[in-house]
Amino acid sequence: MALAARNEIIRPRDLPRETGLSRTTIWRLEKKSDFPKRIRLSAGAVGYRRADVEAWRESRHVVAEG
Repeated sequence: MALAARNEIIRPRDLPRETGLSRTTIWRLEKKSDFPKRIRLSAGAVGYRRADVEAWRESRHVVAEG
């Protein structure tokens, strides 16, 4: 994947499409430190680094298989 795409920010509303999980499930996982930490973009906006979400998704894939 290109460097620019890996540095992309995913907004919370887009996470269900990226992960297949609901926003509530993602919130619960994040509270248990089982999901990448959000980053503050401004006083009222947060997002997630695409590289972190993709690494998390890949790690879940390995766990599910193994």
